[in-house]
Amino acid sequence: MIVDLAIPSFNPNLVQDAGDMLQHDFMRYAIIAGAFIAIAAGLIGYFVVLRNQVFTSDALGHVAFTGGLGGLLLGLPLIGSVFLSTVGGALAVGSLGGRARGRDVAIGTVFAWVLGLGVLFLSLYTTSRSAATGIVGVSVLFGSMLSLQKSQAVIASVGGLAVCLALLGICRPLLFASLDPDVAASRGVPTRVLGLAFLVLVGATVAEAVQAVGALLVFALMVTPAAVAQNLTSRPYLGLALSAGLALAFVWAGLTLAFYLPYPASFFITAIAFAAYVVTTAATRLARYGP
Repeated sequence: MIVDLAIPSFNPNLVQDAGDMLQHDFMRYAIIAGAFIAIAAGLIGYFVVLRNQVFTSDALGHVAFTGGLGGLLLGLPLIGSVFLSTVGGALAVGSLGGRARGRDVAIGTVFAWVLGLGVLFLSLYTTSRSAATGIVGVSVLFGSMLSLQKSQAVIASVGGLAVCLALLGICRPLLFASLDPDVAASRGVPTRVLGLAFLVLVGATVAEAVQAVGALLVFALMVTPAAVAQNLTSRPYLGLALSAGLALAFVWAGLTLAFYLPYPASFFITAIAFAAYVVTTAATRLARYGP
C-alpha cells in the first residue's frame, strides 16, 4: 500500500483527526466503501439472526475464500469470483429443502470440504506465483480495507447499495415470513421464493464483507451487530436500524484505530463488535435477573 502523506499522531481534537485521515486516498476509499458494506451487513445480518441462519452465513464465508482463490488460479478477477461463488453457494443452500437439522448436516459436510479445497487453492496459488502475489490470498482470508483502490471502492459501494435497496423492497413480507412462516404461507406470502431471494442477498453481502474483514471473520460483521441490536430492543424495525448503525460504527471505529496503530482493521472491527456484544449481553442479564 502506497501512502501519499505521513501518518500523524492521534490527538484529542477529533475534527482534526478526521481531517488528517481524509487527506489520504486510501482512507477515503475505505471509509466510503466500508459504510456501504457495513450497512448492508447490518441489515442482512439482522434477518440472518432472526431466521436462525447464522451457520449458513459462516459457511458462505468458506465459499468466498475458496471461490476467490479458485478464480485467481484461473486468472479471473478476485471480487467477481467471490460474488459468483457465494451467490451460487447461497442458491445451492436454498435448494436443499428438508428438515433444518438435515440441512445443517449437509451444509456442514459440504462446506467443510469446500474450506479444505480453499486451502489447496491457496497452496497452489502461493507456490505458482511470487511471494508478493501470495499476499492476495491472505487478504481474502483476513480482509484488506486499507488497500482498496478507487475502482474497488466504487464496486463495493454500488454492491452494498444494491443489497440494501433489494432488502428494503422485500423487508415487510420477509419479516412476516421470518417471525411466523406458517401463518405467512397461509396468507399467500411466497415464503420459499422469499427465502431463496434472501439467501442470494446473504451471498452477495458475504462477498461484500470479505473486503472488510476477510472470509474467516465475515461472520462477526454480519452477526454481531444484529445480536447486539437484539439485546437492546425487540422491535424489528428499530432493531434493523440499530444493527445497520452499529455495523457502521464498528467499521469506522476499526478503520480509525488501524490508521493510527500498526494492526489490521479487521482485528479492531471484530474486537469492538465482540466487546459491544459482551457488554450488552451482561447488561441485559443484569436487568432481567438482577445483580
